[in-house]
Amino acid sequence: MTRAFDAKSALAFVIAFGFVSLFADAAYEGMRGISGPFLATLGANGTAVGVIAGGGEFIGYLLRLASGRLAEKTRAYWLIAILGYVLQMAAVPALALAGNWQAAALFIVLERSGKALRNPSVNWMLSRAGAKIGQGWAFGLHEAMDQTGACAGPLIAALVLAHHGDYRTAFLWLGIPAALTVMTVIAVKLRFAFAGHIAHAPAKDGTARLPRAFWIYVAASALVGFGFADYPLIAFHFAKDAVLSPSWIPVFYAIAMGASGAGSLVFGRWFDKSGSAVLVPGFVIGALVAPLAFYGGAALALAGVVLWGISQGVHDAVMNAALSNFVPESIRARAFGLFSALYGIAWFAGSALLGLLYDHDRLAMVAVSAAAPLLALIPLSLALRENRAAN
Repeated sequence: MTRAFDAKSALAFVIAFGFVSLFADAAYEGMRGISGPFLATLGANGTAVGVIAGGGEFIGYLLRLASGRLAEKTRAYWLIAILGYVLQMAAVPALALAGNWQAAALFIVLERSGKALRNPSVNWMLSRAGAKIGQGWAFGLHEAMDQTGACAGPLIAALVLAHHGDYRTAFLWLGIPAALTVMTVIAVKLRFAFAGHIAHAPAKDGTARLPRAFWIYVAASALVGFGFADYPLIAFHFAKDAVLSPSWIPVFYAIAMGASGAGSLVFGRWFDKSGSAVLVPGFVIGALVAPLAFYGGAALALAGVVLWGISQGVHDAVMNAALSNFVPESIRARAFGLFSALYGIAWFAGSALLGLLYDHDRLAMVAVSAAAPLLALIPLSLALRENRAAN
């Protein structure tokens, strides 16, 4: 069996893993699309929703630091990825069992933890394929398929809510794509086992230094994460201010996921042609989200949600693709884990602050959310200059 990617097998692997992500996103994005209003029905306020959403991301991203190092040390990329998917997918239908918002918060954190466990390993394997077909194309195509599922999941939830009006039933229905995810990732592992075999040994003591440009790039990404309003808080606002009816909130999330998929493809291809500078318009788009989503009626909310989706696509596809160009393959799993951990710390701090400000000073919340990605342009430009000088 082939032990290294060529262009044909690399593209086949990206597409195959795209189906894994399609089913996975249908499950957990369907859950996330209604988790904010569900928490509200259990008695949570805006601060609690912000802390839960940000806290789940924080714990999940922080765990990626350990899972990235574990993957690099053991090279058990496939085993770690599969275990992560099992944990993540089990947490989705389990939300139907939550009797209070604290229990729901626990399942939300477990779902994020499962993603944290598998994410550095998955990104490492995708980056190996991307070396053959272009990192922007690999991550962009994968993210587009990912967001196809992310469109379907909220629509499933919306359909269940429209017919049954029950969040718990919606979580149970999302167990179907969750089960398909686990079956599919095992099938992909059997077909592409070599994707988890590193082409050469990593540094002997695992202490190879990450370049200075990487750390500056992490600082820029952390600012973006700090200002990014998570969808549960946006959905909470839509429900609280009656901007949308409950059944329309997951539909808007599906629209956002469609925009995310399109954004990842466009920006991914653009990245392969123009490099990391394409992050500049991506960051600017992110600055426009909060003013549109949190002020005005349904029309402005729709515009804000579309831009939120495009920003999400840029974060998930181009920011990962750019990271692949900052560090060598042998320490890339560690870099993905570290990058995600620091990004998650910033996301948690920002989400908690945005939730708190939402309850007390909405204008200040919007100002913080808009200013952070614009400030991120400063370290981003420094990182690009440093990387050019080093290469």
